[in-house]
Amino acid sequence: MKTINEGTTRTSPQPLYVQIKEALKRRILEGEYAPHEQLPSENALMAAFGVSRITVRQALRDLHSEGLVFSAQGKGTFVRKPKAVQDLHRLEGLGEAMTPKGYETSARLIGIQERRPTREIRENLRLKPEDEVIEVKRVRYLNREPISVDLSYFPSQLGLRLFGRDLTADIFPMLENELGIPLGAADIKLEALLADDETIRLLGMSPGDPIMRVERLTYDRAGNPIDFEYLSFRGDAYQYRFRIDRN
Repeated sequence: MKTINEGTTRTSPQPLYVQIKEALKRRILEGEYAPHEQLPSENALMAAFGVSRITVRQALRDLHSEGLVFSAQGKGTFVRKPKAVQDLHRLEGLGEAMTPKGYETSARLIGIQERRPTREIRENLRLKPEDEVIEVKRVRYLNREPISVDLSYFPSQLGLRLFGRDLTADIFPMLENELGIPLGAADIKLEALLADDETIRLLGMSPGDPIMRVERLTYDRAGNPIDFEYLSFRGDAYQYRFRIDRN
């Protein structure tokens, strides 16, 4: 474990716990403490900074609140792996968005089947009561680690054309380049939920862990809804980032 040789300034306008938090945060962001590496113990931090246990614990709580560390009961505090960030400035699949940033993306097909849609799926895809949909269920991977469970629903006329195709990469380029369907836009809704049992199993999570669920309805260039999805991302590993102009 690395040693710390960094004091605090009691004359600073910043509280001591903030100074400690910022010192540790800087070391984490600069890579001195790698993802999943254990931070020094509370006793070591107390000695290094010359402060009380209460002060150290407040600094660690703040790091935890910022998503930089996590605690393992009886083991200590560890550096959390930084979240991957997807900027939502245009309609892109996971691979299209993350590969240019240096990430390796892939998918594992869990199943593809024809089924009766729920009311929500039927209304979003503007289907008739008797219409069925094609459900595609996949686990998406980022740098070979499971990042999301994707449930995609297509009108049967379109979805039947997906059978027998390679579904281990982004579907958007396939729709455009192989099926000749130019994409137009998408409506997106975000929601924070607790992971269900199947998501926990597929993503290697623990009971009570959160997910970021994305509902995405994609339209072709003519404005027809063609793909309704539930994308369940690990809450500790992925985030969407928006920029919204006032005017």
